[in-house]
Amino acid sequence: METIAVLGAGTMGHGIAQVAALSGYRVILRDLNEELIARALRTVAANLSKGVERGKVTEDEKERALGNIRATTDLAETNGADLFVEAVPERVELKREMLRAVEAASGSRPFIFATNTSSLSITEIAEGAGRPERVVGMHFFNPVHLMRLVEIVVGRETSAEVVEAVRAVAVRMRKEPITVRDVPGFASSRLGVALGLEAMRMLEEGVASAKDIDTAMELGYNHPLGPLRLTDLVGLDVRLQIADYLHRKLGTERFRAPEILRRMVGEGKLGKKSGEGFYVWEEK
Repeated sequence: METIAVLGAGTMGHGIAQVAALSGYRVILRDLNEELIARALRTVAANLSKGVERGKVTEDEKERALGNIRATTDLAETNGADLFVEAVPERVELKREMLRAVEAASGSRPFIFATNTSSLSITEIAEGAGRPERVVGMHFFNPVHLMRLVEIVVGRETSAEVVEAVRAVAVRMRKEPITVRDVPGFASSRLGVALGLEAMRMLEEGVASAKDIDTAMELGYNHPLGPLRLTDLVGLDVRLQIADYLHRKLGTERFRAPEILRRMVGEGKLGKKSGEGFYVWEEK
């Protein structure tokens, strides 16, 4: 396995492309939005330059990684990839459409389709696929180039061979893979979203400021980021989608989205990407 197609050039997509290219894979980064592609490539270059400054990456490694990435708006140009990593918005039907398009473009050529979903069912995404045994969850974490965890999610039809193949890819990317069953929220989102929603309820109740709630978890529990700052990075709209999905699937009140989250999303306060969420961000 030497060529990886990353579908979607947003925050997660360009992060996955960066770590794949730095690990020596040939990467095809595909998105319909040319402006988003250009921004993604600039961000990857900037991240790698910071890595050089900090002694984490050599100048030669940076240049090789940048040379390993080819960007396109044409899905046909991804034909021939061994692994497709889908990083489009969190909607089951959109991910199914992407899978069907990849199957149609690839014909009989074998490939693995890995979805970066953080909570949606792998089995549901694979419904109607020609080769559901080739569909697997490969959940990276933001920022991808810094976070070591990759959550490999095994759908009902996912083959053991595919699980081992994506595990090997994760290890080559210097990630620490865990394997989980296909249940709503998997392992990470079940815990992480519950913590984030409770932090929002505490903010609503006036227990403490956003900064102090985050500091409690950062210093008291050694979390690298507090739950509210992390929500700003993930995106409040994304967090709301996941919370609604988990509430619907699991039927438990702990995943009912707090009013503050719905209100802020309605006001366009989506976190870092909009410039304001639980914090004000100078750079979007």
